[in-house]
Amino acid sequence: MNYKDIYEKAGLFYLGKDVDENQNLTDELTLYKNKNFTTHAAIIGMTGSGKTGLGIGLIEEAAIDNIPSIVIDPKGDMGDLLLTDPKFSPETFKDWVEDEAIAKNVEPLEYAKKIAKTWKEGIYSWHQDEKRVEKFHNVKKVIYTPGSNSGISINILSALAKPSSEIMDDIDNFVSYINSTVSSLLSLIGEKIDSNSKEFVFLSQLITRSWQNGEDLNIESLVGKILNPPFNKIGVLPLDNFIDEDDRFALANKFNAILASPSFMTWLQGESLDIDKLFYDENGNAKISIFYIAHLNDNQRMFFVTLLLNKLIEWMRRQSGANRLKALLYMDEIYGYFPPSKNPPSKEPMMILLKQARAFGLGVILSTQNPVDLDYKGLSNIGTWFIGRLQTKQDIEKVIDGLSGKGEMSKSQIKDILSTLKKRVFFLKSAHLDEAVLFQTRWVMSYLKGPLKKDEISKLMKSNKKSNSTNYKKLNNGEYVSNIIFDGLQRFEIDPSKQNKFYPTVAASFEVIYSDSKKGIEKKENYEIFIDPSEMNDYLWEEYEVLDSNLSNFPTKKPNNAKLKPLADFILEDKDFKKAKKELKDYVYNNFKLEMYKCPKLRLQSNINESLDEFKIRVEDILKDKLEEEIEKLKERYKNRIDRINAQILRANQQVEKEKADQTSSIIDVGISLISALFGRKSVSKVGRTVSKSTRVLKERGDVSRAEERLELLKQKLQDIELELEDKINDLYDKYSLENYPIIESFIKPKKSNIDIKEVSLLWRLDY
Repeated sequence: MNYKDIYEKAGLFYLGKDVDENQNLTDELTLYKNKNFTTHAAIIGMTGSGKTGLGIGLIEEAAIDNIPSIVIDPKGDMGDLLLTDPKFSPETFKDWVEDEAIAKNVEPLEYAKKIAKTWKEGIYSWHQDEKRVEKFHNVKKVIYTPGSNSGISINILSALAKPSSEIMDDIDNFVSYINSTVSSLLSLIGEKIDSNSKEFVFLSQLITRSWQNGEDLNIESLVGKILNPPFNKIGVLPLDNFIDEDDRFALANKFNAILASPSFMTWLQGESLDIDKLFYDENGNAKISIFYIAHLNDNQRMFFVTLLLNKLIEWMRRQSGANRLKALLYMDEIYGYFPPSKNPPSKEPMMILLKQARAFGLGVILSTQNPVDLDYKGLSNIGTWFIGRLQTKQDIEKVIDGLSGKGEMSKSQIKDILSTLKKRVFFLKSAHLDEAVLFQTRWVMSYLKGPLKKDEISKLMKSNKKSNSTNYKKLNNGEYVSNIIFDGLQRFEIDPSKQNKFYPTVAASFEVIYSDSKKGIEKKENYEIFIDPSEMNDYLWEEYEVLDSNLSNFPTKKPNNAKLKPLADFILEDKDFKKAKKELKDYVYNNFKLEMYKCPKLRLQSNINESLDEFKIRVEDILKDKLEEEIEKLKERYKNRIDRINAQILRANQQVEKEKADQTSSIIDVGISLISALFGRKSVSKVGRTVSKSTRVLKERGDVSRAEERLELLKQKLQDIELELEDKINDLYDKYSLENYPIIESFIKPKKSNIDIKEVSLLWRLDY
């Protein structure tokens, strides 16, 4: 039997093999429809139960089916997803097992040879091979380390960015988004979380009003607004009566202490928290993004997890509805984030995901060692439960309570099963299955090393890291001066550490309107940019870089005792930046464009705010929907033929059994007649009848043979039809491949009258 032909069918996850009542392996594969995970899943099992292996196996299956995953990894186990080698090379395994070999006093390469051989044999023993490992190996996997540069840094500047209109326009989602945002900010500074506290209400009002005014915030600008709020009332009370100036200063100081911390700089570096880019690579293929947070303290973990869940909700609300699994969120060790009796910042967004994500094809998988970590009331929406070995009777009782009412099996039956589970054996209870299943997990393709250390993550991510050089060049020569006579507007970067050395850049703020009346498109974009003139003889706007904050956030007052690098002559000579503004407008007119995309074969145009990656994903979603629809139609067309042949096979089976029964009856008749002829009266007529019956036996043997031949022909015909159907399904996969639907670029250029240069100013940046 070719097991691979069975488990690699589209839409199935290969979990392992069923076990019998004694938990011995059978030959029956445990297969589970991936779309069942849209109703979410929970994995519960003590240390050593095989829980991590099951979780990694699920993510492997998703990746092979081109379903992306975001993984929250509080311990470091899930980084093992990167430890694959289709060649099973001992040299590769040596890097992974060296510490273990040294601890066992074994030569590392020899130990690696043994482990590589064991892993290869294990994968083969579960009907997998190098090609399957290679397919998973080629999926892009990235370990992100917020607040650290050991992996890929993640930039949280978008933490307080105005959410999408889908969130802003839905009052329930907006309130939840605000509550969890404020809660996470208060947890970051170690403040007690109470939705009725003055700090909570004040921050909620501050952020809400900023977002309603279209402002993107960051922690730095939040500090400024806390000190100088843009309103003087909260409810009917004067602001100072609700929260006085001293309390506001104390709150601002706590956030400022976070900003001033050298370690916090790593939170502001690296890739943006863009969910589409976390789910898909640059080619639109599924990606596995692992967020390693073991190095963070409890407050920082809660802050980041809540931020990530909020971004997922925002992403989810922008998706169209789906009845298939489009993406996974996997959280290893849910302890502390979804408790039954408390309300940490992460709980509300997690609840929203569990209630709403299924409608958008996002599946949530939560894993934990202890059943008491989970809010079972909140998890009533979960449709799939994987239960492994548990530590105590109380744990078993807790799980049984959580599973009550989920099927026909009684509590006592479930208890008997859970009390005797072996390692890697799981009790699968699903709303999508008629009865519970006991199975043993398959051998995973990733090497299960255990929790990765920061230096191991750094080594794995070395090739993924981009240069962490600063966004602007530093002047390396020239003396500092205390004053420069300049007519134009000047702004200064804020320095919490009281640094007073500055070098000059030229910054600009401008607005561009892109419009196309034929397509009904009009989009307004605001830009904040700067150039470093230190090596320029003129304004080279083509070398601009994006400012990391709004230009208006930089104060115009020069700090005391400021020391300034000299200005270039071409800047000193440009009164009020007239030349700079004209050249910037010309540059924008000639070079800026609103990039859009279209897929001619689908007659599909990208939306205004849709990136190429997002458009590719939408095109692929449409193609997948068309593919599923065509497959269903094709199966429906073949159904009658297959049903008809199955009915013929059933009748042929019955005919074979009948002919065999007739043959047996005739043989018995012949036997009786012969005995009678031999021991009874030896009449010629009786002997003749016996010969006649013998002839009938020979005839019926022929009838059986013909019936069996017809049965085999029908079985072959059924197999031919099924192969024909499979070939046509494969043709549909080729037909609806993204490669056959080219995406081309289209763009809209702005009119000069639609370019508004709002400000060009001298921006003095800190020269550390």
